[in-house]
Order: sequence, then structure tokens, then C-alpha cells
Amino acid sequence: MTQGAHPSPARRTVLGAAGAAAVLGAATVLPAGTAHADEARSGEARGGRGHGYRSLPVPTVIGHRGASGYRPEHTLGSYRHALDLGAHVIEQDLVPTRDGHLVCRHENDITGTTDVADHPEFASRRTTKTVDGTSLTGWFTEDFTLAELKTLRAKERIPGTRQENTLYDGRWTVPTFEEVLRWAEDEGRRRGREIWLHVETKHPTYFRFLGLGLEERLAGLLRRYGRHRANSPVFLQSFEPSSIQRLAKLVDSPRVVLLSGAGTRPWDFVQAGDPRTVADLVTPAGLSWIASYAQGIGPTLDLVIPKDASGRLGTPTTLVRDAHAEGLILHPYTHRNENAFLPADFRRGTDPNAYGDAFGALKRYLETGIDGIFSDNADTALLAAADLTARD
Repeated sequence: MTQGAHPSPARRTVLGAAGAAAVLGAATVLPAGTAHADEARSGEARGGRGHGYRSLPVPTVIGHRGASGYRPEHTLGSYRHALDLGAHVIEQDLVPTRDGHLVCRHENDITGTTDVADHPEFASRRTTKTVDGTSLTGWFTEDFTLAELKTLRAKERIPGTRQENTLYDGRWTVPTFEEVLRWAEDEGRRRGREIWLHVETKHPTYFRFLGLGLEERLAGLLRRYGRHRANSPVFLQSFEPSSIQRLAKLVDSPRVVLLSGAGTRPWDFVQAGDPRTVADLVTPAGLSWIASYAQGIGPTLDLVIPKDASGRLGTPTTLVRDAHAEGLILHPYTHRNENAFLPADFRRGTDPNAYGDAFGALKRYLETGIDGIFSDNADTALLAAADLTARD
């Protein structure tokens, strides 16, 4: 938020969100094998049903990179704050170090999310690379050992937008995924419940080419910590379908295929010469193909409700209905409170960093019947979900 702007609605309603989380978190467990159909979005089923991921509250609120609206992303502080706000699931993005450890960063380019530029001993490691067809200049995790990476401190990725988050710059290191798994076990014991994770393999084709394949390393850690079963409290996700197919052969954990803009192609498709685009994958035939190896999709919100030329929300697509017809759950991304990230019809005032009508936008998205949503502001999303269930 811009300095001097009015206090945000989400920051004012954290305690209210905690109450909403308590209501939404009281999962109603029905007999195994209960069908997941349109009635799963009716009032009595909003608490979730079945076992494993079917027992999660619906809509499920996923802490996007933790509580990245309030803390520097992908830090233990961000993850813990998301739990404190009431998020049902916490997201991690995984990239490797040079010596093969999986660490939690949204990108392997750590220029903007760590203080690496302030370390003269690493100045010579600044370089230019092409990652998934995009040229990037900076510092990259695959050029650091874990010991070297641990000398760095995390910082806010978008300080111009989230100036308050810079208060926490330097408080936390870059966590390994194994540290997060141990943290989740500790938090689960402390809070008396399973801690759900939503884990993404980042740029898997790129890293496999470097000899740093992600899937086998991830599967090994999941097995070590008992999160490799179909009812384990973890989702595995990737923008590359082949990564999810590879994981399906290694573990039984529930899997989600992420989908970006309709006209884009997954990078593994580009490399394999597969001509299909995301638009092909969201057709009934494409969704049927995804359902053969995954349990859900994570589409961009624009695939659920497109925007018109002015940036205002239009008419919902049939994606929710079509995905549910194939037995797939939908976890779209990403809700954020700031005007800059909201549809044009829900922005308020002229400051792009001020909060807009986040509740109004969430109402439109949640009413489509999506099963969950990634949010930088879990407290806001939980209150919106509570509003929805109160009307059912």
C-alpha cells in the first residue's frame, strides 16, 4: 500500500477472517466414494466431503506463496502468517540449487527476492540466461550451492507496491523444501491439524536439461515425509503437463495442471513440438486428457471469467462446468487486493497500490463454482468465502 493511503479492508478484518476460517475449516466428512457433482457447491457440502483433498473446505483458500500480500514471499514467516490468517493450504514453488537441493522461490532468478546484489563475493555470478524462451539477467539458484544460498536473506519482490512488506526484508533466509516439510510437521502438531501444501515444479524441462530434474527429488522428499499417498495433505502442480505425468508415475499425491493464457503453449509442448495451446487443453477433450493423469486444474482467473477490452469482467466461460464433468477440481490464480491486480470494474480511486473492491471481485469469481482460489490475501478470500457459504 502507498504510504499515507487508507488502511486496507483485509488488514482491518484479520480477526474476522480467523472466525470465518474456523467455520470453513470444520470439514464435514462423508462416506468414502461420495460423488463430487454440482451439489458439492450447495450449502451442506461447503465444508468439503470425502477423504484427502475432497475433505478440504470449498472454496479452498490457498495462501499464494504464503501470505505474500503481507510478508516477503516464500519465507517461513510468510507461510506461518498465511496459516495464522486461516489459509487452508500453503503454496511453495520449487527450484534447485547447483548441488541439487530444492528451495522455495517463485523463480530461479533471485535478483528481486534476495539481497544477492549486496554480496560482492557473488558479483561475478551475475549472468544472462534464457529460461523457457525468455532472456533474463541476474543471479540464479542453479549457480549457487545451498550453503552459499543460505548466506542470502529474502526481501520483498514488489517493494513499490507493497512498501509495508519491506519492513520484513532480511528477516528470513531462503527455505529448502525439506525445511518446509519439517516446519509443516511442527505446525501440524502445534495446531492440531494437517498442514496442506500446494507444491509447484518450476521450469522442469529447463532444469532436466541441466541435469537437475525436479520430479525425482521432489518424490523422494514426499516419500521421506509420508506425503506420497493419494490422501496425503499435498497438491503437486506444474505448468508443464509432462512434469505432472512424470510425478504420477512416482507418487500418488493429488496433482494439478496449471494453465496460463488461452493462446499460450506449455514450454514442454514447445520443446516437444506439440502444437496444442491452453485453449485446446480447456476444451472437453483436453480436460478429459488432463483427467487421465491429474485430479485438478489451476487456470488463470481469465479462463474462468474473461475480461473485455476495457479490463472489466465479462461472462463466465463453461470451464468450471466442463472441468467438473471430468471430475476435476479447479484452483484458479491469483486474487490480490490492490487496484493494479483487480479487474477494472473493481478498482477504486486512482492509486494502483491502494486496495480496491476485492470482495466484489471475489464474489464474481467464487459464484462460478470454483473449488478454491490462490490469494495473496488469505484473510480477504476467507471472508468472501464465508459470505458465499452464508447465502447458500
